[in-house]
Amino acid sequence: MKVEYLKAKLSDITKMRELVLPEVQSGVILERSEDEIATNIRSYMLAFIDGELVGFTALHIHTAYLAEIRSLIVKEGFRGKKIGEGLIYKALDEAKELGLQRVLSLTYKQSFFERLGFVEIPKESLPEHKIWADCIKCKHFPVCNEVSLIKNL
Repeated sequence: MKVEYLKAKLSDITKMRELVLPEVQSGVILERSEDEIATNIRSYMLAFIDGELVGFTALHIHTAYLAEIRSLIVKEGFRGKKIGEGLIYKALDEAKELGLQRVLSLTYKQSFFERLGFVEIPKESLPEHKIWADCIKCKHFPVCNEVSLIKNL
């Protein structure tokens, strides 16, 4: 099984939204409109196996020093095969190339990110614009069960 990692194209948006839909419906991942994905298309890294989209993530830049891993998804049936790790490593490589110093994640999968060198931080230390721009859209807001983690590059 060879995984091919590619930057997203606008023509990938429909398949991306279909892949993430179950996680959006369960409240694990925030919904992003087609326009929102298009606006941020350069942030997305996709994973393909034999031409099939099996996962993706986004590296969203907050400041000149800080970015966030967003919307990490791997298709059911392909989980546990290091595809998510590959996506995170690709995002971290890009973050380093851009000169970022830290990458954060808000997640329900704390142990996954800790295995990749992320450490837990208090949510209160997150940039305020992050909370109001994204978290307010979440159906769990203001009672958030996600864990905040950060990795220094």
